[in-house]
Amino acid sequence: MDGLSDLTQLHAHYGEVHPLARKKVLERLDAHCRAFIALSPIAVLATADAEGRVDASPRGDAPGFVQVLDDTTLLLPDRPGNNRVDSYGNVLSHPGVGLLFLVPGLNETLRVNGNARVVTEPTLLASAAAQGKPPRAGLLIDVREAFFHCGKALIRAKLWDASRHVPRNSFPSLGRVIADQTGACSAEEADQRVEEGYRTRLY
Repeated sequence: MDGLSDLTQLHAHYGEVHPLARKKVLERLDAHCRAFIALSPIAVLATADAEGRVDASPRGDAPGFVQVLDDTTLLLPDRPGNNRVDSYGNVLSHPGVGLLFLVPGLNETLRVNGNARVVTEPTLLASAAAQGKPPRAGLLIDVREAFFHCGKALIRAKLWDASRHVPRNSFPSLGRVIADQTGACSAEEADQRVEEGYRTRLY
């Protein structure tokens, strides 16, 4: 099977990077980056553990929930979840993180990479409260690089095209999936738990 095994082969296979693609990478957040983050209600957080095993998870709330503290610092607040804390565990052993910010209706995305640490300082987290509830913890991210990503992927996916949205009944409920995969409860019990969490444990 044909494949690529080193960077020299990789770059030879794809060709030269356009100068603009290199030059657009910033070492700090400019006004455009700040404005995009302020509009973004969702981001994907990528982390890796000490062995290099990678995890990605969605983080979402009202637009601007990720706070820009200064040109090189972000605060990503935590919200109630399942207490697996995979991302936080990874950061404790390997601080490198990547964030992909999306804004509904815009095809371009913003990529931010840097190093993070888990913070629990009440004064810092108070500014990230939602529905009157401060987060239990947050990630303080030191920005290493930030750059905008063109919209080709989202255009190909037609992500924001409502006519392409999948009907909810075309895929099993999360409760059904959990019941089938675990055998620990009925689909009805799992669905009730999921729905209760959506109603009462978003914040």
